[in-house]
Amino acid sequence: MSAVENIETLWHDLECGGYDADLRLWRELAQNARGALLALGCGAGRAALDLARAGHAVVGVDLDRELVDALNERARQAGVNARAICADVLHPHPPGPFGLILAPMQVLQLLSDAAERERALRAAALRLGPGAALACAIVEGAPAEAGIGHEGDAQALPDVRERDGWVYSSLPLGASVEGDELVVSRLRQIVSPAGELREELHRDHLTILTAAELEREAAAAGLRVRERLDVPDSEAHVGSAVLVLEASP
Repeated sequence: MSAVENIETLWHDLECGGYDADLRLWRELAQNARGALLALGCGAGRAALDLARAGHAVVGVDLDRELVDALNERARQAGVNARAICADVLHPHPPGPFGLILAPMQVLQLLSDAAERERALRAAALRLGPGAALACAIVEGAPAEAGIGHEGDAQALPDVRERDGWVYSSLPLGASVEGDELVVSRLRQIVSPAGELREELHRDHLTILTAAELEREAAAAGLRVRERLDVPDSEAHVGSAVLVLEASP
């Protein structure tokens, strides 16, 4: 049994591409930005392409080559000013300065610990232009505090997509706390045109983090909080706290 090409992009689109609760916030922040924007962990371009369609020049960085290629192809087809490169958020990013750097959908919580987050914050701070901001979205705290469902939530419905006779389904199973991590689980299933089923448990590991902890780590990286914003809960996703950071005087 063989699946379609670009399987990572397909799963990314299926599980993340439909999320739009934060897009208005990024557009509002971008309105005051002077210069190009930098999207950390840009994926296939969910937020980056939305900002480019609004008229901004956007550069994205991501470690997944397949997702980077997908963003670049989508930008080319849409005729918008966006491009992505394979790069690690722990290292200096493409030459700036940038008017706004955004880290959406818990990008910082995919890093392993406070030391890595501080490295990422320092790398971003080096690319901030005068008056620019770094906006970081996090799920704050553990499930009981954040309002995330638990594994086995019977209310969840799968995200489903069909392509060339293949059916792809991703069922949210909820989140659980394992040590200092928030583990978000999904059951991924692929059904071939002949009806053969293949499935696997997919787990995303997010470091549990509070806004106060991130503020302290930002201070160590030479940044301070300009404001805190919030992305509300949606039907299928928990909300986020967004810390808007700027260079300390």
